[in-house]
Amino acid sequence: MQLGFVSAILPELSLADVAQTAAKLGYDCVELMCWPVSKAERRYAGVTHVDVVDFTPTKADDVRAIMAKAGVAISGLGYYPNALSPNLEEAKQAVEQIRRVITAAPLLGLTRVNTFIGRDWTKSVDDNWPRFLETWRPLIKLAEDHGVKVGIEHCPMLFSKDEWPGGKNLATTPAIWRRMFADLPSDSFGLNYDPSHMVWQHMDYLKPLREFRSKLFHVHAKDVRMDVDRLNDVGIMAHPSEFHTPKLPGLGDVDWGQFFSVLTDVGYNGPVCVEVEDRAYEGSLTNRVASLRQCVTYLRNFIPRCDEIAL
Repeated sequence: MQLGFVSAILPELSLADVAQTAAKLGYDCVELMCWPVSKAERRYAGVTHVDVVDFTPTKADDVRAIMAKAGVAISGLGYYPNALSPNLEEAKQAVEQIRRVITAAPLLGLTRVNTFIGRDWTKSVDDNWPRFLETWRPLIKLAEDHGVKVGIEHCPMLFSKDEWPGGKNLATTPAIWRRMFADLPSDSFGLNYDPSHMVWQHMDYLKPLREFRSKLFHVHAKDVRMDVDRLNDVGIMAHPSEFHTPKLPGLGDVDWGQFFSVLTDVGYNGPVCVEVEDRAYEGSLTNRVASLRQCVTYLRNFIPRCDEIAL
């Protein structure tokens, strides 16, 4: 496995500075954000470390040279919009950018793209399904044609009032994943797995690793702390932000020893990228870099650097 981080936590740094930071801290790779250049509409969105609009082989060579100089790999390209938004213009722009990210990946020598399915949060899963198939069937075909694996992250996106009650991401549970993979059977369609999203939904975060082992394309390392007293007070029908808090790995309720034990058992050998969403570290760039340092120190207990092992 390779240890990396999601570049969204360093929005003010250039690609070169992100790569150098990763190298100095001892990371193997970085998941590079590919939002269209624009103002962010939510936390961790709107970050552009690779601008894939009008992306060319020459631009790809520039990106690869920057990463090679730092000695840091790219785990994949990331872009997490709502491609099924009820705002049809928003959805159209999201789909167009997803297409750009997919076609940019092979120019960089990459096979992984990570994103959300999206959802019209005012409708049921069943009512979203026809549009899901209409939108994603051609996107997965495009990925197949370009040798790209699309990893869907399963965050329900229930973090603001306008995302309640359905959330802005359809792919939230194993039951839905099974249905998706049955209706869109493809080796290019899989998961960007994050155990923290299962914890606050009161679900087993280890069992899916076994069932969906062939669909594990990319992994995010984020923790979450449940406030049981608060949950007992407001109940599971309350807004999720009332009873859980995203934390750095090791500071929440994920048992990372068990997680990596099962991850190795199922044969996963890809990237594991820290996703920093811990508000306790967001006050400054210095604190956010410190959080990445803390994460690499902790997670190296489970992902050793192979190049440092004397043979």
